[in-house]
Amino acid sequence: MWSSDISKIEMASVREDRPNLMWKPSPGRLTNIHHFQSVVNHSFGLNLETYEELRKWSVTNCADFWEIFWKYADIRHSQMYEEVLDQSQPMETIPEWFHGARLNFAENLLQYDDDKVALYTAGEGQEVQSVTFHQLRKNVTVLASALKNLGIKKGDRVVGYIPNCALAVEAMLATASLGAIWSSTSPDFGVSGVLDRFTQIKPKVIFSVDAVRYNNKIHNHLGKLTQVVQSLPDLEKVIVMPFVGKADEIDLSNIPNSILLSEFSKFADERPVLEFAQVPFNHPLFIMYSSGTTGPPKCMVHSVGGTLIQHLKEHLLHGNMNRQDVILYYTTTGWMMWNWLVSALAVGAAVVLYDGSPFIPTPHVLWDLVDQIGITVLGTGAKWLSALEDRKVHPIKTHNLSSLHTILSTGSPLKPASFDYVYSSIKKDVLLGSISGGTDIISCFAGQNPTVPVYRGEIQTRNLGMAVESWNDEGQAVYDQSGELVCTKPFPCMPVYFWNDPQGLKYKKAYFNKFAGVWTHGDFCSINSCTGGVVMLGRSDGTLNPAGVRFGSAEIYNIVERFHEVEDSLCVGQPTHEGERVVLFLKMANGYRFSDELVSRVKSTIRQLLSARHVPEILLETKEIPYTASGKKVEVAVKRILNGEHIKNRGALANPNSLDLYYDIPELKQG
Repeated sequence: MWSSDISKIEMASVREDRPNLMWKPSPGRLTNIHHFQSVVNHSFGLNLETYEELRKWSVTNCADFWEIFWKYADIRHSQMYEEVLDQSQPMETIPEWFHGARLNFAENLLQYDDDKVALYTAGEGQEVQSVTFHQLRKNVTVLASALKNLGIKKGDRVVGYIPNCALAVEAMLATASLGAIWSSTSPDFGVSGVLDRFTQIKPKVIFSVDAVRYNNKIHNHLGKLTQVVQSLPDLEKVIVMPFVGKADEIDLSNIPNSILLSEFSKFADERPVLEFAQVPFNHPLFIMYSSGTTGPPKCMVHSVGGTLIQHLKEHLLHGNMNRQDVILYYTTTGWMMWNWLVSALAVGAAVVLYDGSPFIPTPHVLWDLVDQIGITVLGTGAKWLSALEDRKVHPIKTHNLSSLHTILSTGSPLKPASFDYVYSSIKKDVLLGSISGGTDIISCFAGQNPTVPVYRGEIQTRNLGMAVESWNDEGQAVYDQSGELVCTKPFPCMPVYFWNDPQGLKYKKAYFNKFAGVWTHGDFCSINSCTGGVVMLGRSDGTLNPAGVRFGSAEIYNIVERFHEVEDSLCVGQPTHEGERVVLFLKMANGYRFSDELVSRVKSTIRQLLSARHVPEILLETKEIPYTASGKKVEVAVKRILNGEHIKNRGALANPNSLDLYYDIPELKQG
């Protein structure tokens, strides 16, 4: 039984002014942030000494910050900018950054051309293989030439319905080299989910595979690919790579305009030369998508320059990365962390592409790779760390992990208990970086930082150049309490527009509806006035508001999921005639039963540690919690189901049938 004493310790770690110290940088250790800070001090005649002083300067003087970082990162370009930012323009007009500059995203990621490893590929049923920077450049050259000879030009859309493999990276870079636009989904997306996305952007070329492996099973992919292709009339070519089977065993006869990768390569010039189309900073690079669980996915267009400079800042400064680093982020091509991961090529680091289950053949598979390849940065979703803890996996006892200096977590808030697990069961001297941002900005608002301590349950810091604050409903900055995560000044990685939104109405509604002229991200957070750390408290579009008290679901999860009887939970609001009531669904751990006694203890603990108004009115058992493919709990769709709506768009869910469990629940019927 989870005692009340443990309960108090658990919540104290979230709420006290200075939570438990888990890690701190070595005294005198110099990082890229320190070096960059000295450059800022020298260039502007300043004497900034701490990270917080640097951060405040970076948001107070945002144009100066981004300009000096452009120079510090040595961004490759063919034409210099005339103006960094027209600061007279309101934020919601999507101001143009680095006006006049001309550059190419792929050129910056392919600036190295040597025999150092650029890509490692691994996964279920795969031996680890490597691709050097020189080989990567050659492969991209061939694909770019073939695409160009097919007629692909600036602004055309090329997509991948493809696993996390070398071809995905090479096709993306080839597309970007031409000034065309890349978008991708992973093979675990259903046909409707893919079409919800790709029918909006009308791609000309799609890259895919014959089959994939997951959870010890081979899943034929050609059936789904055929259905997708038949519903995309603008497609001119379908390129299929043998990923599981052999080329001579693949039957493409039912797929219009299809061709094997080996045949497509013959479209290239005999002696192809890699050229990099020079485009404006705000030129479109990627199309990303909202989850689409409550309507058609929004198509967010991210720019060449904005994506590049933001990712470089996060890898170089916040990640303290260099050419000796090897980074693996467990992701699919349908999650923005894939785009973020691949950008590490721009600092000359090696990128590990893993495809398959992280528990096959054993839950140690990723830790095995850390030791085998010498991975220095390992990224994952918060849910994976919880799953490892549940499986009693203790890499600190079974693996060396000497190369590993950083573990990153995102996708959902990292629970305080997961901090304990990492430092007790994985590695004591590792930087655990909980990071938070989103597909909307293809990057982070807050995240890891090698210059400051890690405190239990907190994201270390707000990131440089991101004017992040937590606001109450009156638009006032607040600390040590829940508020809306806002960004008060423009930043380069804002989407340049939404696809099929010519007047920008959807864009403004998405981010500028609540506070005029200020980006509202849709998350609740609390900023610690003592440490500067950030605690994410759940989506504000799924706000819980019983009896006029607004709070985020993560406050409930942080308590409930420490009960050993509870494997997972989902907390949503349900409108009633008397106002909103909070409904908490519990998925029981193996061997435990849902009971009135458990309900009583859960309610009592929430009342004790939060307040009486936080206590859910109804607690029910569920067999499954719905998640998106990127590991986020699907709260809003369930809330809408409880309100009598029918949810049709399920393509982005990892377990779409789980939504059926939330219809017609007798205990939630209203007269």
